[in-house]
Amino acid sequence: MSRMMIQAATTMNQLQNKLDLIGHNLANSETTGYKNRTAQFSSLLVQQLNNMNDPANAEGRLTPEGIRVGSGAKLGAISNDLSLGSIKETGRSLDVALLEENHLFQVEVTENDVTETRYTRDGSFYLSPVENNQVMLTTKDGHPVLGPNGARIVFADGFDSISISENGEILAKRGDQMENVGELETVEAVRPRVLEATGDNNFRLPNLDELGYDLNDIIQLAAPSMKSGALETSNVDIGNQMNDMILTQRSYQFNARTISTTDQMMGLVNQLR
Repeated sequence: MSRMMIQAATTMNQLQNKLDLIGHNLANSETTGYKNRTAQFSSLLVQQLNNMNDPANAEGRLTPEGIRVGSGAKLGAISNDLSLGSIKETGRSLDVALLEENHLFQVEVTENDVTETRYTRDGSFYLSPVENNQVMLTTKDGHPVLGPNGARIVFADGFDSISISENGEILAKRGDQMENVGELETVEAVRPRVLEATGDNNFRLPNLDELGYDLNDIIQLAAPSMKSGALETSNVDIGNQMNDMILTQRSYQFNARTISTTDQMMGLVNQLR
């Protein structure tokens, strides 16, 4: 009986993690470019208890002899769904939506004095002033957006208007002249499920040495395909998330009832002594 309680308690803990994940998806259902995350469960150690050998045991059985006793379930993996969300027109010149699945923008993020390239589908960009009367293209969090060869996109201020073309060219109008001041570079996640979510709607590469991958096995350059003046909405399906939440809550309640019922049975057994 105590084994059943341990199994139920272990599974409840992991189901709570799934409920947290569903809550995170629902909270970001209106976040630009957010990608839905799904939980995958796997069984823990299973013990096979064999019956005493007797030819009669096999008569009429449709399953193998013995009893399989599990140790519960765990949250095996969290997968990122990079499928396309819907495109919403904004009319803002620095808003860009990626039109191809698994395509990503590159941004430079510095945390704890460590600088690395991260990836995002959020194309709501801004201009931040830098030295020498120049501006730099950044994300809404102030992280530099990267162009070809991982270079920051920096150009002179003082333009009249700015626009981004479908192939990623950044065009600034100065008087009657249109000037190409930079270029957005996009990459494709060849193995999108390998990417790790880091918060702030960004993804990062895992430890490639541990996985036995090279950078090109995960990320490759891709021809830009984007729409300016628009943003990609979240791909979270609220209906599916609510359905998953109800099923997960029922599983949680079932395991909780297992613990309470087992506790009652142990109480009855103790009274019989």
